[in-house]
Amino acid sequence: MSGMRRTHGWSTVVMIAFGCGDASSDDTSGASTMSASTTLGESSATTDSATGADTDATSLDSSASDPSDPSDPTDPSGPEDTGDITGDPSTDPTTPAQVELPPVDGGLDYQLGGAYEPPAGVLIVSRDRNEAPARGLYNICYVNGYQAQPDENDFWLDEHPDLVLRDNNGDPVIDPDWDEMLLDTSTEEKRIALAAIVGDWIVGCGAAGYQAVEIDNLDTYSRSDGLLTQDNNVGFMALLSAAAHDAGMAIAQKNSTEILDRAAEMGTDFAVAEECSTYDECGDYVGTYGDAVLMIEYQQGDFDAGCADYPGHSIVLRDLYLTMPGDGEYLYDAC
Repeated sequence: MSGMRRTHGWSTVVMIAFGCGDASSDDTSGASTMSASTTLGESSATTDSATGADTDATSLDSSASDPSDPSDPTDPSGPEDTGDITGDPSTDPTTPAQVELPPVDGGLDYQLGGAYEPPAGVLIVSRDRNEAPARGLYNICYVNGYQAQPDENDFWLDEHPDLVLRDNNGDPVIDPDWDEMLLDTSTEEKRIALAAIVGDWIVGCGAAGYQAVEIDNLDTYSRSDGLLTQDNNVGFMALLSAAAHDAGMAIAQKNSTEILDRAAEMGTDFAVAEECSTYDECGDYVGTYGDAVLMIEYQQGDFDAGCADYPGHSIVLRDLYLTMPGDGEYLYDAC
């Protein structure tokens, strides 16, 4: 997990045609179509992905949450494979799929450090993929797609050692800030193999009831000692976007303003932006994704500035390590 990584209307429904389309505005609804979007519609209801029941989006219940862990977090293998994203021509990444974007300016909580009952007013929650989604809210599933979680090192080293990025000595390349091994996206063959694994995790998120997924550490090329490129990681994100869309889920670009101009290639639908106010980057994300930008700040002054500058966006103030209520470091505020 990475916190502080440098690197739309209710139930807006986007028709995704992967890899094509530009940002545009629907003159009648005022909503925006992002990245690979081609057609925008509106819906007043959502469907509970876990139960299949229709849920009126204007009466979502934010008072209940289920912080139980539905799976063993030490087993990263994910659910049984329910789809083929490994290049089988029967799986067409250009096939349109409906996805729901986060509610515009909805209250946001960023719970990557552990699940808890969301504060009053929260409509959007991001949680780790090993946590259950919050009932009645718009849920984003956090997936560390470009690096290995420390408790998953044995999985990668024992079962998929060829998918771990290695230096000239054959040793794993480590992110020095978070002590996480980088995954190797350097070739098409490895990207496809990684996408089969991470794609299963994405499918598992959808089956659990999440509406969207955010893929962390898109910018590993910047700390790979030249072993990875932007092209490598953009290509991998395109595969993950196809997997998310096939599962009926939206997918976020997390951080990495330097490749915002490649959003259409990646097929991403919205953005999760950490510290964009701190680094004066919020306008860059908004320029690409419109009002489908979720902003997380870790400093009070930057949070206050973001609230003043972007009153129509979801902005949250959290503590650096995203702790839970009851912890002395816990911090939460919204505007």
